[in-house]
Amino acid sequence: MKVFLSASIRGGRQMLSTYIEMCAYLQESGYQVPSWHVADPELEKTESLLTEQEIYIRDMEFLEKSDCMIAEVSTPSIGVGYEVCSALHRDMPVMCLYTPEANVSAMILGDERIICREYDSIGSMKKEIDDFLNSVNKP
Repeated sequence: MKVFLSASIRGGRQMLSTYIEMCAYLQESGYQVPSWHVADPELEKTESLLTEQEIYIRDMEFLEKSDCMIAEVSTPSIGVGYEVCSALHRDMPVMCLYTPEANVSAMILGDERIICREYDSIGSMKKEIDDFLNSVNKP
């Protein structure tokens, strides 16, 4: 199963260590993460070599090939919001994760198609990921 991981890039990278944990956990659990680059500490360097259109095309191709989406939305990001809407438009299961202190958009929290879960530790984040992916994997 392919999981599209979405997280803030230009909106701020202060949660990079969490993105790295999320991506590693998904991969260790046997999932493919086409958008693994969101957890790459060198991302700004490699993306500076791409045009905005190349980034858009790459990310939309990754999303199109994915089975579901997990987004970390504690750091507000227009790009993450765009990807969430794109996934919903494709009828893709979407989960948004956020920390207790986050000020998450009502547009995310209020959309009943999105599974929104708060987490207060890496352990609780992993449990929420497991619960979501188990529900997506049910026949």
